Amino acid sequence: MRIALASDHAGYSYKRLIAAHLAASGHEVVHFGTFSTEPVDYPDFVHPAAAAVARSDCERGVVLGGSGNGEAMAANRHRGVRCALCWSEEAARLGRLHNDANMISLGERMISADLALRIVDVWLTTPFEGGRHVRRIRALDEGWAEPPSGALGVPVDEQGLS
Repeated sequence: MRIALASDHAGYSYKRLIAAHLAASGHEVVHFGTFSTEPVDYPDFVHPAAAAVARSDCERGVVLGGSGNGEAMAANRHRGVRCALCWSEEAARLGRLHNDANMISLGERMISADLALRIVDVWLTTPFEGGRHVRRIRALDEGWAEPPSGALGVPVDEQGLS
Protein backbone atom coordinates (compact mmCIF):
# COMPACT_ATOMS: atom_id res chain seq x y z
CA MET A 1 0.00 0.00 0.00
CA ARG A 2 1.20 3.53 -0.79
CA ILE A 3 0.99 5.63 2.38
CA ALA A 4 1.46 9.40 2.74
CA LEU A 5 3.35 10.44 5.85
CA ALA A 6 3.65 13.96 7.25
CA SER A 7 4.41 15.64 10.56
CA ASP A 8 5.43 18.85 12.18
CA HIS A 9 8.48 19.08 14.43
CA ALA A 10 6.57 17.71 17.44
CA GLY A 11 5.66 14.50 15.57
CA TYR A 12 8.96 14.04 13.74
CA SER A 13 10.41 11.28 15.95
CA TYR A 14 7.33 9.09 15.61
CA LYS A 15 7.15 9.85 11.89
CA ARG A 16 10.59 8.33 11.44
CA LEU A 17 9.65 5.33 13.57
CA ILE A 18 6.38 4.77 11.69
CA ALA A 19 8.08 5.20 8.31
CA ALA A 20 10.56 2.44 9.14
CA HIS A 21 7.77 0.21 10.49
CA LEU A 22 5.65 0.69 7.37
CA ALA A 23 8.58 0.07 5.03
CA ALA A 24 9.52 -3.09 6.94
CA SER A 25 5.91 -4.26 6.50
CA GLY A 26 6.19 -3.85 2.73
CA HIS A 27 4.39 -0.54 2.31
CA GLU A 28 5.58 2.28 0.08
CA VAL A 29 5.99 5.41 2.18
CA VAL A 30 5.71 8.83 0.57
CA HIS A 31 7.28 11.50 2.79
CA PHE A 32 5.81 14.99 2.82
CA GLY A 33 7.99 16.37 5.63
CA THR A 34 9.03 17.74 7.93
CA PHE A 35 12.52 16.35 7.95
CA SER A 36 13.86 17.59 11.31
CA THR A 37 12.82 18.78 14.75
CA GLU A 38 13.23 22.41 13.67
CA PRO A 39 9.94 24.25 14.43
CA VAL A 40 7.55 24.39 11.46
CA ASP A 41 3.86 24.94 10.75
CA TYR A 42 2.00 21.63 10.38
CA PRO A 43 -0.39 22.79 7.59
CA ASP A 44 2.59 23.19 5.26
CA PHE A 45 3.16 19.43 5.42
CA VAL A 46 -0.27 18.00 6.21
CA HIS A 47 -2.09 19.70 3.32
CA PRO A 48 0.11 18.13 0.61
CA ALA A 49 -0.18 14.70 2.25
CA ALA A 50 -3.96 14.98 2.52
CA ALA A 51 -4.19 16.23 -1.07
CA ALA A 52 -2.28 13.12 -2.19
CA VAL A 53 -4.82 10.91 -0.40
CA ALA A 54 -7.75 12.93 -1.78
CA ARG A 55 -6.38 12.50 -5.34
CA SER A 56 -5.75 8.79 -4.71
CA ASP A 57 -2.02 9.25 -5.32
CA CYS A 58 -1.69 7.54 -1.93
CA GLU A 59 -4.19 5.02 -0.62
CA ARG A 60 -3.84 6.11 3.00
CA GLY A 61 -2.05 8.70 5.10
CA VAL A 62 -0.63 9.18 8.59
CA VAL A 63 -0.05 12.64 10.02
CA LEU A 64 1.58 13.47 13.32
CA GLY A 65 2.07 16.37 15.68
CA GLY A 66 2.27 17.06 19.38
CA SER A 67 -1.41 16.31 20.03
CA GLY A 68 -2.54 15.35 16.53
CA ASN A 69 -5.52 17.70 16.75
CA GLY A 70 -4.40 20.38 14.30
CA GLU A 71 -3.10 17.80 11.86
CA ALA A 72 -6.47 16.00 11.81
CA MET A 73 -8.26 19.32 11.31
CA ALA A 74 -6.00 20.27 8.41
CA ALA A 75 -6.34 16.87 6.72
CA ASN A 76 -10.12 16.89 7.06
CA ARG A 77 -10.33 20.13 5.07
CA HIS A 78 -9.79 18.02 1.94
CA ARG A 79 -12.88 16.53 0.31
CA GLY A 80 -12.64 12.76 0.32
CA VAL A 81 -10.28 12.63 3.30
CA ARG A 82 -11.56 11.10 6.50
CA CYS A 83 -8.82 11.57 9.07
CA ALA A 84 -9.41 10.00 12.48
CA LEU A 85 -7.58 11.34 15.51
CA CYS A 86 -6.43 8.16 17.23
CA TRP A 87 -5.32 7.78 20.83
CA SER A 88 -6.03 4.05 21.21
CA GLU A 89 -6.24 0.88 19.17
CA GLU A 90 -10.04 0.98 19.58
CA ALA A 91 -10.20 4.50 18.15
CA ALA A 92 -8.24 3.29 15.13
CA ARG A 93 -10.39 0.18 14.73
CA LEU A 94 -13.64 2.15 14.86
CA GLY A 95 -12.22 4.86 12.59
CA ARG A 96 -11.80 2.24 9.88
CA LEU A 97 -14.78 0.01 10.71
CA HIS A 98 -17.41 2.76 10.91
CA ASN A 99 -15.85 5.79 9.22
CA ASP A 100 -13.65 4.27 6.50
CA ALA A 101 -10.81 6.51 7.76
CA ASN A 102 -8.26 6.84 4.99
CA MET A 103 -5.97 8.91 7.21
CA ILE A 104 -5.11 8.92 10.89
CA SER A 105 -3.58 11.57 13.08
CA LEU A 106 -1.40 10.76 16.06
CA GLY A 107 -0.06 12.92 18.87
CA GLU A 108 3.52 12.14 19.83
CA ARG A 109 3.09 13.89 23.17
CA MET A 110 -0.08 11.92 23.94
CA ILE A 111 0.81 8.26 23.37
CA SER A 112 3.79 5.92 23.63
CA ALA A 113 5.79 4.91 20.58
CA ASP A 114 4.72 1.29 21.03
CA LEU A 115 1.06 2.30 21.11
CA ALA A 116 1.53 4.47 18.02
CA LEU A 117 2.80 1.47 16.06
CA ARG A 118 -0.05 -0.74 17.31
CA ILE A 119 -2.57 1.94 16.31
CA VAL A 120 -1.10 2.09 12.80
CA ASP A 121 -1.25 -1.70 12.47
CA VAL A 122 -4.86 -1.92 13.66
CA TRP A 123 -5.87 0.88 11.30
CA LEU A 124 -4.14 -0.77 8.34
CA THR A 125 -5.69 -4.19 8.92
CA THR A 126 -9.26 -3.25 9.87
CA PRO A 127 -11.73 -3.31 6.97
CA PHE A 128 -14.57 -0.86 6.48
CA GLU A 129 -17.80 -2.44 7.67
CA GLY A 130 -20.01 -0.80 5.03
CA GLY A 131 -23.75 -1.24 5.48
CA ARG A 132 -25.43 1.55 7.41
CA HIS A 133 -22.17 3.50 7.47
CA VAL A 134 -22.03 4.00 3.69
CA ARG A 135 -24.63 6.77 3.62
CA ARG A 136 -22.80 8.57 6.42
CA ILE A 137 -19.50 8.35 4.58
CA ARG A 138 -21.21 9.64 1.45
CA ALA A 139 -22.57 12.59 3.44
CA LEU A 140 -19.09 13.35 4.77
CA ASP A 141 -17.56 13.20 1.30
CA GLU A 142 -20.32 15.18 -0.40
CA GLY A 143 -20.65 17.86 2.24
CA TRP A 144 -23.37 18.99 4.56
CA ALA A 145 -26.99 19.00 3.46
CA GLU A 146 -30.01 20.70 5.03
CA PRO A 147 -30.93 18.84 8.26
CA PRO A 148 -34.35 17.26 8.84
CA SER A 149 -36.98 19.67 10.14
CA GLY A 150 -36.51 20.37 13.82
CA ALA A 151 -33.05 18.81 13.95
CA LEU A 152 -31.34 22.06 14.88
CA GLY A 153 -32.13 25.07 16.99
CA VAL A 154 -34.90 23.62 19.14
CA PRO A 155 -34.69 24.92 22.72
CA VAL A 156 -34.23 22.12 25.22
CA ASP A 157 -37.34 23.05 27.22
CA GLU A 158 -39.52 22.67 24.08
CA GLN A 159 -38.41 19.04 23.83
CA GLY A 160 -39.55 18.37 27.37
CA LEU A 161 -36.00 17.75 28.54
CA SER A 162 -35.53 20.59 30.99
